[in-house]
Amino acid sequence: MNLYPIETGNFKLDGGAMFGVVPKTIWNKTNPADANNLIDIAARCLLIEDGNRLILIDTGMGNKQSEKFFGYYSLWGTHSMDQSLAQFGFHRDDITDVFLTHLHFDHCGGAVQWNKDKTGYEPAFKNAKFWTNENHWKWATEPNSREKASFLSENILPMQESGQLNFIKRNETDFLEKSELDFGIFFVDGHTEKQMIPYIQYKGKTIVFCADLLPTAGHIPIPYVMGYDTRPLLTMDEKTKFMNAAADNNYYLFMEHDAHNPIITVQHTEKGVRISEVFSCEDILKSNIL
Repeated sequence: MNLYPIETGNFKLDGGAMFGVVPKTIWNKTNPADANNLIDIAARCLLIEDGNRLILIDTGMGNKQSEKFFGYYSLWGTHSMDQSLAQFGFHRDDITDVFLTHLHFDHCGGAVQWNKDKTGYEPAFKNAKFWTNENHWKWATEPNSREKASFLSENILPMQESGQLNFIKRNETDFLEKSELDFGIFFVDGHTEKQMIPYIQYKGKTIVFCADLLPTAGHIPIPYVMGYDTRPLLTMDEKTKFMNAAADNNYYLFMEHDAHNPIITVQHTEKGVRISEVFSCEDILKSNIL
């Protein structure tokens, strides 16, 4: 097995929204804001090369939305999906599976693109199976008023219309469930219904793709919960279980949204679980960096 970080493009989000009730005087120390109160956010996806399978976890925003839409998110940097795949010798058409932690636009927007004449939409990975779960699909396609702006039909429905949509089966009994893609999944409901957090066994290490359970290293303290979460108290319970397990088992936490701390480990301290070490992707995945 080989793992490759796929940088799909950076953006910015309001720091207050990202930290909920935590005062700016506190979160600004770890996630400094610009003059518009915006903090740096990455869309760092992960590609798993395992035998004949190329599994992409999340896809970033994509590029099909309007200039006005992207204007809200202050895009920055030069990363793109195609450029990142090409860096490791891959193309979109090589992808066999696209695993979506959840269907908010910044995680699944890149799964769907305009068709050639821009009259409609088509899957951006024409040879891939798209994986979500049935509970979350229903949640996303019948959205509540709070999340409606994050669940965009043009990002979601073309996966089903193409016949490429698949659902991960659940047994709903274990803390960590084994999936059809041969990695473990921790299902969490605080941010959105049935977000899926993948656990990947890699060369003696456990790599956890944190998605929006732990958006940045600055969110490690349990009460530091995003204003976007639909069930913040549940997020706190889920984070407690997750962070204790991460410290106990020395998990390597792959940060999808932290622009400056790509992979971290954590440790127990008198103040609770806190950051231990920060690594570049090359530090941990260097055996397959070309």
